[in-house]
Parts: sequence; C-alpha cells; structure tokens
Amino acid sequence: MKTYRTSKGTIILKIAGGRSNVFLVKTNHENFLIDTGPAFMRNQLIKRLRNSGVKSIDFLILTHTHFDHAANASSIKALFGAKVIVHSKEAAYLMSGDSPIPSGSNLFTSFLINSFGKMVQKRVIYKSCQPDILVDDEYSFPEKGTVIKIIHTPGHTSGSMIITIDNEIALAGDTIIGTIPGRCFPPFADDVPELYQSWKKLLETGCTLFLPSHGSEVKRKTVEKALTKTSAIPK
Repeated sequence: MKTYRTSKGTIILKIAGGRSNVFLVKTNHENFLIDTGPAFMRNQLIKRLRNSGVKSIDFLILTHTHFDHAANASSIKALFGAKVIVHSKEAAYLMSGDSPIPSGSNLFTSFLINSFGKMVQKRVIYKSCQPDILVDDEYSFPEKGTVIKIIHTPGHTSGSMIITIDNEIALAGDTIIGTIPGRCFPPFADDVPELYQSWKKLLETGCTLFLPSHGSEVKRKTVEKALTKTSAIPK
C-alpha cells in the first residue's frame, strides 16, 4: 500500500488501485476518503479500510460523480458514517446514481463515446447517495496543523475538483492522469480549454506532486511541460 507523507506529518494512503485509485488521508483528528472506485471494488475497498484500522470516516470527498469514482459512496456513508462532499453542479447526478459518460478528448475516444456511450451509460448506473456538503469554488477544513483544501477544477466534468494537502500534494482526480510516463492529458474531457485552465489552477497551488485517480503519481514538471505545448489557453 503506497504511502505519502507531507512535511507536516499528514499521511496519504493509496488504499485501493487498479481501475481507479482511492486515497485515504489521515490527520491527527480526522479521516478523509477521496473517491470510492467502481461498484466491483466495493468489497476490496471496505476490506482494506478495515485492515488499516479505519472504524469511521469523517468526510468522503468525490472528485466527480462518474461511476468509477462514486459508485460506492452510499455504502461508505452507511458503513463508516462519512459526510459526503461533492460539487454543487454534480449533486443531482450523485442523488440519481446516473452521471453522464464524459466526452472523448481525442479522435479514438470520441469514436468510442459516439459509438458505445449510450449503451455504457445504462450499464454503469449506481446506487444513489445523498450529499451532505456542496462545494462551489473552494472549501477548506478547520484542521489544526493541517491544510486541506478542495478546489473546483472543471474540464473533465463541470464539477471536477482537486484536493490539496498541506500545499504539497494534490489529489488530482481526472484533471490529469498518470497512465503513460511523461504525459498527463486525460483521454476523456467534456471541455478541453477549460481543462487547461484547471491545470493552471493546479500549478498555482504550489504543490509539487500530483496523485491522479488513474495511473501513477505525476510530477509538477510534467504538467508544466504539457501546458507549454497547448495553444488552447488565450495568451
């Protein structure tokens, strides 16, 4: 189980991976779970949480409401008493369990979505969950000695968010991906120019290490390099 630690001592555990990464953030006072993975990861996720000594989760933060991130939100809320946090633009999707399939961001993924998107959409509806806290632009927690902040970073979806830990490590959701070394552009995004603007937000946090929901960790210089290559951001 991959473990990260900030200079302030905040622990970040990659509690589950594979189809989607799920992170557990442990401070001196509270437990934060970031995303839940798809439905088939439910038992694995719960087992790993139990094996890690987690008896309760204070907050479940959803980077967005796609099925591979939010499908187990209802179970986590019921079993661990977590307060569920989601962006206000995607609250209705979470409450219905029916979050739209994203658009492709290249020719191949656009073809896949156009050809099979509607069929897939019907197969990935998950158990609905009532959110407890809605985020608009930013949301911070009054943690003593720990700085945890949620920042709205649209592009992959309209309500995508990242979570920064002590201004050092960012849990980046699908704002970037780490499946191909040296690259971070996601294969699916509803609004690519908006996504690039969110990359700027990501860099403005000052974080040097980014943990995406798919793949391995991404270093700051990878995002900086990718951003210089795009002409989608107005000068």
